Amino acid sequence: MSILVVEDEPRLRTDLVDFLRLSGFAATGVATARDLRAALAGGETPAIVVLDVGLPDGNGFDLAAEIRHSHDCGIVMLTALGDSDDRIRGFESGADIYLVKGSTLREIEAAIRSLLRRTGGVPVVADGAEPWVLSGAGWLLTAPNGKAVKLTATEFAFLSLLCGRGGEICTREELMAITARPRSQFDDRHLDAVVSRLRRKIERDANLPVPLRVVYGVGYIFTAAAVVE
Repeated sequence: MSILVVEDEPRLRTDLVDFLRLSGFAATGVATARDLRAALAGGETPAIVVLDVGLPDGNGFDLAAEIRHSHDCGIVMLTALGDSDDRIRGFESGADIYLVKGSTLREIEAAIRSLLRRTGGVPVVADGAEPWVLSGAGWLLTAPNGKAVKLTATEFAFLSLLCGRGGEICTREELMAITARPRSQFDDRHLDAVVSRLRRKIERDANLPVPLRVVYGVGYIFTAAAVVE
């Protein structure tokens, strides 16, 4: 899924592009309105444009209207202008989501994933596809082929957080906090051991690849449709 970041501040642009790439997106960055127009004219339209309002050679509100008129993509506006009138102007210009600078990288990523779900870019359940089902009754994970995997309490807690996120990242810190036992030390090494054992168990008992993707240095994503009962 391609994301185009339009931001003239080099550090923010680099940080955001790098984070989105780590999160599994095909992200690229440009610094000017001119480069934005060249990127849109030169190839495939991105799924989402993350657009700064205060560009050196263009007004983000005008650019949002221009993008909305000629391209079918989502627009996340990212700006230092946080007044109500600015937000209204942003939405009237064509922005789908309006974020004020100071939002964390994870907040921006979450907004992008939310917009993709709304626009159909990230289907929750594909037509005709069966979801993975995580059941608290008996701590069972049932695969799309109907085979059930019995989980430990730690494995169930781990998957419960992941499956409840709807395809969004769970950080290592969040996962360690929910899987740690009281009065015990639980670190990165223990979390990796839980993931390794869980992968082997699911592949052995369900005879399917595990839809669990690591986002290096950040956390994990459950990439398939899932239902938590």
